[in-house]
Amino acid sequence: MPELHPQSFPPTDASLAASGRRVVEIEAQGLQHLAARIDGEFSAACRLILASNGRVVATGMGKSGHIARKIAATLASTGTPAFYVHPGEAGHGDLGMITDADVVLALSYSGESDEILTLLPVLKRQGNAVIAMTGRPQSTLARESDLHLDVSVPAEACPLDLAPTSSTTATLAMGDALAVALLEARGFTADDFARSHPAGSLGRRLLLHITDVMHAGDDVPRVGENATLSEALLEMSRKRLGMTSVVDGDGRLLGLFTDGDLRRTLDNATLDVRTAMISNLMTRAPRTIGADQLAVEAARLMETHKISGLIVVDAGGRVVGALNIHDLLRARVV
Repeated sequence: MPELHPQSFPPTDASLAASGRRVVEIEAQGLQHLAARIDGEFSAACRLILASNGRVVATGMGKSGHIARKIAATLASTGTPAFYVHPGEAGHGDLGMITDADVVLALSYSGESDEILTLLPVLKRQGNAVIAMTGRPQSTLARESDLHLDVSVPAEACPLDLAPTSSTTATLAMGDALAVALLEARGFTADDFARSHPAGSLGRRLLLHITDVMHAGDDVPRVGENATLSEALLEMSRKRLGMTSVVDGDGRLLGLFTDGDLRRTLDNATLDVRTAMISNLMTRAPRTIGADQLAVEAARLMETHKISGLIVVDAGGRVVGALNIHDLLRARVV
């Protein structure tokens, strides 16, 4: 049992911080011990899951149940279909959710949880492979399962040795190790991950392309190379993107004129807005982006170069779209 350090009352900031650091240190030691036990049995568990035509069904009682839920969620989001079943409910009908093709991942630190042990004969009769995660290799669950992953820790971080702390951390880490090893074995990609997270910020960053957020067609601000500054300003006002592209007769980008360029231009008191040619005032070779690139790349370009808009061009340099920072904000890319 970890040494109990009685707190002063009321506790000081220093004593509270010391307790927190002690917990982290004890749990870190537990994880170091765990790493040495990721061996052939772990590899066998990965191969068993990879060979399965079913899903991974995680189960556990109490705190182990909470960890089992998280492991199932991590597996499901990284390419391994998985879900959680409460062992108590499984004995009252939910066992019907488990097919004979599924692999059961049973969590119990003691390895003696009655609710899980009650399910073992039924699962074996149905033909399910069972992978146990326990802290006791000689426990009933460890012995009766097809494979056993040892998640034992030298000590719990709880000074009373009562609340599962280091043990649940180690079990969660073992689940993460399984998920990542399976992810890499399956060749799971960032695009695959995004497809299972379409509503979240990760999905938007990985799935949303420039073509999804850009202005196209008649909404793209553009003027010809022979346009005057006055004509360019009218185009900028109509399209409301704070800029206009300048194109040649074939629609290829020659330059860009922005609100910032306008402010700098107006510093010239002798300039005649009606006759000044935009080709003499535009920024040549401006930053551009392709329609098939990710929207997050546009955000990165804008941030890096301190600009608020981009012209979208095709492989031939022709203008096909435009977007500004407000388009990215509306799409919640930034």
